[in-house]
Amino acid sequence: MAEQTEHTPPSRPSRPRLPALDAVRGLALIAMATYHFSWDLEFFGYLEPGSSTQGFLRVYARLIASTFLFLAGFSLVLAQYPTLRLQPFLRRLGVIVAAAATISVATYWFTPDSWIFFGILHAIAVSSVVGLLFLKAPFIVTLVAAAVAFTLPTVLRSSSFDAPYFWFLGLSETLPRSNDYVPLLPWIGALLTGIALARFLVDRDRLGWIARLPAGPNWLRWGGRHSLTVYLLHQPVLIAGLFLASYVVPPPAADPVASYMGSCQASCAEQGNEAGLCARFCDCTLERLQAENLFAPLQSGAILPDQDARIQTLAEECTLRSQSAP
Repeated sequence: MAEQTEHTPPSRPSRPRLPALDAVRGLALIAMATYHFSWDLEFFGYLEPGSSTQGFLRVYARLIASTFLFLAGFSLVLAQYPTLRLQPFLRRLGVIVAAAATISVATYWFTPDSWIFFGILHAIAVSSVVGLLFLKAPFIVTLVAAAVAFTLPTVLRSSSFDAPYFWFLGLSETLPRSNDYVPLLPWIGALLTGIALARFLVDRDRLGWIARLPAGPNWLRWGGRHSLTVYLLHQPVLIAGLFLASYVVPPPAADPVASYMGSCQASCAEQGNEAGLCARFCDCTLERLQAENLFAPLQSGAILPDQDARIQTLAEECTLRSQSAP
């Protein structure tokens, strides 16, 4: 029998079980739940508007999303390399797509002004399909592709991509607000990095050290193995708990002007605008809304910003004014 070379991938049966990988995924789920809890606290009025999308929490959310996509890429290699098993892949993909569609429908029903049209599950589904193209590519090629994915949004972002059918790319200048937006670019870079590292380790038969890592308690590994179920159930549980808690310890009454400014500036910053422009834009829209007696009905939900021509007109005028200001 020919001796196995350094770069010959081991056969699938000899690949070790990696319980530590389940534990890392479980830890990522805990991190995600803590971040979503901060979002829920903001939603119920216990935190200032915009708290969950600024500062440390903004960075925290990005690290969590990167971790999930990295693990998805790493696991894709373990499951589908060197031989693509199309039926299991399509079955898993179908479950993720169905879950992503469920989240989109549910959030559109409950929060139509910030529904999730391309969140973390959408990103995992699309990125996994693209990732198949890199399963047998040299790992250095995949790393270069990851670097390109991380870089493209900084050099190609343009209003030419503002049409809704381009939103998933991550190259648009203007986007509707969303509670979870994880576009293909730059986030597929994290998945491709996971593919590249897994290929490097598999081709050199170096997965053993991961198998020897501490795997943590059973409940943590169980969560990692059932990450999709935990993901779908954790928010309803958190929201229900806070809803009940709000009757015992009601949130402080919010200042409507402060709430508007915080929400407006957070939304503006999410579009990639600099802080000074956002401050000018939000000051302008607040002044116009109050002058035209639209502020109170907007805050109460009596009028919806995406369905009222007056709101859209003043937003466009304030955009031009804030951009032209020194």
